Amino acid sequence: MLNVSIYIVFAILLIVCCLLLLLVLMQRPKQEGLGAAFGSAMTDQAFGARTTDVLKKGTAFFGTCFMVLCFVLALLMTAANKAQSSNLANEPSKAAAAPAKPQDTVDIQKPTEAPAEQPAPAPAEQPAPAPAEQPAPAPAEQPAPAPAEQPAA
Repeated sequence: MLNVSIYIVFAILLIVCCLLLLLVLMQRPKQEGLGAAFGSAMTDQAFGARTTDVLKKGTAFFGTCFMVLCFVLALLMTAANKAQSSNLANEPSKAAAAPAKPQDTVDIQKPTEAPAEQPAPAPAEQPAPAPAEQPAPAPAEQPAPAPAEQPAA
């Protein structure tokens, strides 16, 4: 229910923002500006001769609505965060119940025990390997010839 109200207030806030933006852009500072782009004759016909008074009042109204909606949205978001954090606090945590000990560390106070030895599994019976063929004998090395003496010149 809280999330739905957050979405509704946020949608209303977006609409108020758009209307406030349009009202600010339509205003004519010193009889000129962006308000003239919308046609001063059209706004005079729609709102009367005192168009600037109507736009100022509308700007003040939508500005006030904007601030109030922002405050309400902040309160709703705070309540939603508190509800979510309390739900997380109520759930038992497996990690908090039994903290894991790293495998690499050695506890100095307790002597380390050797792991119980398990008998090695018996090897499966395999047929005897076939005798390998004898390679041909390598040729005997012959001694290198002695270098011939060269006559002195």
